[in-house]
Amino acid sequence: MEQQIQLNDHNKQEYPPMHTCEHIINRTMMNLFGCGRSISAHIERKKSKLDYALESAPTEQGVKRLEEAVNAVIAQGLDVTTEFITQEEAQGRFDLKRLPDDASETVRVVKVGNYDECLCLGTHVRNTSEIGTFKVISHDWNEEAKRWRMRFKLVAP
Repeated sequence: MEQQIQLNDHNKQEYPPMHTCEHIINRTMMNLFGCGRSISAHIERKKSKLDYALESAPTEQGVKRLEEAVNAVIAQGLDVTTEFITQEEAQGRFDLKRLPDDASETVRVVKVGNYDECLCLGTHVRNTSEIGTFKVISHDWNEEAKRWRMRFKLVAP
């Protein structure tokens, strides 16, 4: 008899291309700027915003490098897949601090090819070729909070 996987309910309705792009942006920010995944996210169909804890604001050249790197990953046509593991198996592989206290014992890992993997209950495209082109539309720096906020959109494929 096959075991039924029990996950927590997901309370959001994401736009799959934008949400999948968020995963790619997070990994790219980690790679380029040595930061963690976003500390705050608001993902919508028309435009979205992400906040990152950084020591200093990215330069305009850094923002351009981010756009180019994210779009290069999207252009690879990577498959987006899922895997189910236990929280115990996730220890050391993922940051579990963001899991709610009542998180199910089974968690879902979303993988964007071999580029990124993270715990996520959201909806995603099947392949990065479905995302479109990533474009940063504005960004600002909060020196006191050491927070960089960027707003972005996707141009249809």
